[in-house]
Amino acid sequence: MELNSFLLMRHEILLLAIILLLIIAEIFIPNSKKSSIMHLALVFFGIHTVIGFFPLGESSLFGGMFRSNDMIHFFKNVLNIGVFTLLLQSADWLEKNMVQQERGTEFFILLFASLLGMYFMISAGDFLMFYIGLELSTLPVAALAAFEIMKRESGEAGIKFILSAALASGVSLFGISMLYATTGSIYFEDIITVLTNTNLTLLGFILFFAGLAFKISLVPFHFWTADVYQGAPISIASYLSVISKGAAVFILMILLFTVLKPLMYIWENLLYGLAVITMFTGNLFALRQQNMKRFLAYSSIAQAGFILLGLMTGTQLGTATVVYFVTIYIFSNLAAFGVVQAISTQTGKENMDDYEGLYRTNPKLSLIMMLALFSLAGIPPVAGFFGKFFLFTAAASEGYYLLVFIAVVNVTISLYYYLLVVRAMFVRKGEDPIPYFRSNFYMRAGLLITVMGILALGLYSPLYDYIYKLSAAFN
Repeated sequence: MELNSFLLMRHEILLLAIILLLIIAEIFIPNSKKSSIMHLALVFFGIHTVIGFFPLGESSLFGGMFRSNDMIHFFKNVLNIGVFTLLLQSADWLEKNMVQQERGTEFFILLFASLLGMYFMISAGDFLMFYIGLELSTLPVAALAAFEIMKRESGEAGIKFILSAALASGVSLFGISMLYATTGSIYFEDIITVLTNTNLTLLGFILFFAGLAFKISLVPFHFWTADVYQGAPISIASYLSVISKGAAVFILMILLFTVLKPLMYIWENLLYGLAVITMFTGNLFALRQQNMKRFLAYSSIAQAGFILLGLMTGTQLGTATVVYFVTIYIFSNLAAFGVVQAISTQTGKENMDDYEGLYRTNPKLSLIMMLALFSLAGIPPVAGFFGKFFLFTAAASEGYYLLVFIAVVNVTISLYYYLLVVRAMFVRKGEDPIPYFRSNFYMRAGLLITVMGILALGLYSPLYDYIYKLSAAFN
C-alpha cells in the first residue's frame, strides 16, 4: 500500500495507535501513577480529533471494501468531537471511581475500540466490512454498560444489551445473506445495478433494517433502551444515545439513498409508519419518567422518530437535513447528559425531583440544562429549532404534509415534558436542594463545548450549506 492509501485510513490508524499506546502505558506505568493514563488518553484523543480536520482525499481501498469521501470524513470528525466532549465530561467520574479500581484504562480501550468499529461501519463499501464494523462497535459497549461491577443494575444493563444486540445482529446478518442470495454480491456498487423487488429481497431488506433499527432505538426495537440507559454508567448511556445512534443513522442513510434506492417505494412507507409510532411512543412514555436517564432515553427514542422525516425523502435535501440534525442532536444531548453526569458524580442524585431548586444553588448548570432541553424541544433561536425546521421542510417538499403535522403535535408534547425539568429547576423550591458544587476543569470544558455548539449552530452557522454541498456524493 502507498502512503496515500494509509492516509485514507488516517482516522482508523491513528485511533488504533492510541489504543496500542494505552495498552503499553497500562503495562509500564506503576499503579501509584495510573491516573496519568486518563490525562494521556484525553491528550492523545484531542490530538487525533484535531488531525481529523486536515483535508483527506476521496478514494477506496481493498477492492472497494473501504471507501471515504468528504461527507464520510466530515461525519467521522463530528463523532470525534462528540466522543472527546463525552470523555471530558466523564473524567471526574473516572478519576473518583474507575481509576481507584484500576479499571480506567480499560474504559478508554473499550470505548475507542467501539468508535473504531463505527469508523469501519460508515466507511464500508460492502456488507462484510459493514458487519465487522457493526460487531466491533457493539460488543465493547456491552462490557462498558456493565462497567460498574459493584452495582447490580449495571450488570443487568450489560446482560440486556448483549442479548438484545446478539438477536439484532443475527437477524441483520440473516437479512444480508438473503440480499446476497438474490444479488450474487456483497459489494454495494454491484448490488445497486442488480437489485430487484423479489419477495426474498424484500424479506432480506426488512431483516437487515431491523438490525439497524435496534441501534437507532426505533419502535418496536426500543425495549432495551430505557433499562440499559438507567443501569449503565451515565457516560455510556450518553455514548449510546449520541455516538452509537448517530453512526447508525448515518450508515442507514447511505444505504437507503444509494444501495437500496430501488426499493424506495417499500421503505418510504415503512419509515412513515415507524416515524409516527416512534415519535408518539418516545414522547408519551417520557411524560411519566422520574429518573433522568430513563427520561433522556425516551427523549432519544422520540428524536429518532423525527430523524426518519429526513430519511424517508431520499433526496439531497434529506441527506443534508439528517446530517445537520444529528450534528445538532449530538451537542444538545451531550449537554443534557453532561449536567446529569456532573450532578450524579457529586451527589449521586439522578431523579427529576432532586433537581428542584437547582437554579438557586447551581445556576450555571441549570441554564445549561435549560438550553439543552430547549434545543431538543426545538425552541428558537437555539440550534435544535433549525434542525427540526429543516427536517420538516425536507418532508414537506416531498408532500408528507400529514406527517409534518403529526411531528408538530409531537413537538408540542415534547415541549411539555422538557418544561417539567425546567419547572423543577427554576420554579419549585426543594426541601433538600442539591448544594452548590464546582465541577473539575474537564467537566466545565466539556459543557462549554456543548453550549458553544448549540449557540453557534443556532444563532449563525454556514454549516448547513457546507453539508448540503457534501451530500451530493450520496444522491
